[in-house]
Amino acid sequence: MLGSHVPELRALELLVEVARAGSLSAAADAQGITQQAASSRIRTMESLIGAPLLVRTRRGSALTPTGDLVVQWAGRVLEAAAQLDAGIAALRSDRRGHLRIAASLTIAEHLLPGWLVAVRADQVLAGHEPTDFTMTATNSQRVVELVTAGEVDLGFVEGPDSPAGLHHRLVGRDELVVVVAREHEWAQRSRRRVAASTLAATPLVVREAGSGTRTVLERALAGLPVAAPALELSSTAAVRAAVAAGAGPAVIGAHAVRDDLATGRLVAVTVTGLDLTRRLNAVWRDGAQPPAGPARELVARAVRSHHGT
Repeated sequence: MLGSHVPELRALELLVEVARAGSLSAAADAQGITQQAASSRIRTMESLIGAPLLVRTRRGSALTPTGDLVVQWAGRVLEAAAQLDAGIAALRSDRRGHLRIAASLTIAEHLLPGWLVAVRADQVLAGHEPTDFTMTATNSQRVVELVTAGEVDLGFVEGPDSPAGLHHRLVGRDELVVVVAREHEWAQRSRRRVAASTLAATPLVVREAGSGTRTVLERALAGLPVAAPALELSSTAAVRAAVAAGAGPAVIGAHAVRDDLATGRLVAVTVTGLDLTRRLNAVWRDGAQPPAGPARELVARAVRSHHGT
């Protein structure tokens, strides 16, 4: 443990600069501080050491014997500090250079690619080396597990609630929509509308347990008699294909079925008396803010994208 007599590194740098330049004012200029601030640093060091370090001469400032001895010791200290600073800079550079991400499937497939492209473009514009991103696409429950275990640096999840045990930031909201095949009886109705109780009583094509989509659906239908699923599938693409093939209705994120609805491959059905809104959250393990660097930049970009800026 360091004692109470060790000067600050900036003060030691100043003293070494005085020895080199032969003048306190020249040393202050070299460090970008005022002569008054430089004098204050010297006085503080002299108080800590208990002896004068400089004497004024007609040519400027000269080291006392004690000052000369402190400069010799300071050289080794400053060299070690420079090595430490270089090592920390390398660690920070490595953290900027690579970011591990996990995201729920809807976010991974339909939102995250655009965010990553925008972040890299911002970095290039700012003159920074673009970050290499590694992404794992999985369900929301698994994303939380990966972030909690420290296997990824940042996660994005969807669901009705914020995940417990992790720091989080709301980056947007998404609506789930009920979709059916063009030939399904619900698509033939003039108003394409069903009651929540009807949806609950119908065997649906659903995602696996642990997915954000499944969690939102189960929460929305809580308290209603719910039919067993027609199919349980592990990807949004598989759900969409099964619905188009006539396996039954499904509840899917609006982003995931935008193209299917535009082409008429699937048909959206309105459900009365049901809230199918879900939260999109960025999650991380430590600190009130996302990790500094590309993780924080990515979260900020996600928020701006949701607000159209």
